[in-house]
This record gives sequence, structure tokens and C-alpha cells, in this order.
Amino acid sequence: MVPLLLVLLLALVLFGAGFALKALWIVAVIVLAVWLLGFVMRSTGTGGGRGRWYRW
Repeated sequence: MVPLLLVLLLALVLFGAGFALKALWIVAVIVLAVWLLGFVMRSTGTGGGRGRWYRW
């Protein structure tokens, strides 16, 4: 009974890690898309140069 529980626990942990990694990949792709859009659509500064699109 204990080996069966260990295998089920291992399967649950691996499934949870796989889901978390997939979710992190989706978040990373969304952040990359927003960063690229901000890089393309940034406004020009007062000196004619292109300024930063964020306020950090």
C-alpha cells in the first residue's frame, strides 16, 4: 500500500509542476508580447530621441 501511495504522490507532484511550468511559460509569453508592443509604440522625447515607454 505504501509504494502505491508514493507513486500516486509522485504523479501528483509531477503533474502540479508541469502545470505550474506551463502557466509560467504562458505568463512569460504575455509579458514578452507586452514588452515588444511597448518597444515598438514608444513615443519620441522632447529632444527628438525615443524615450522609455515605462516609468521605472
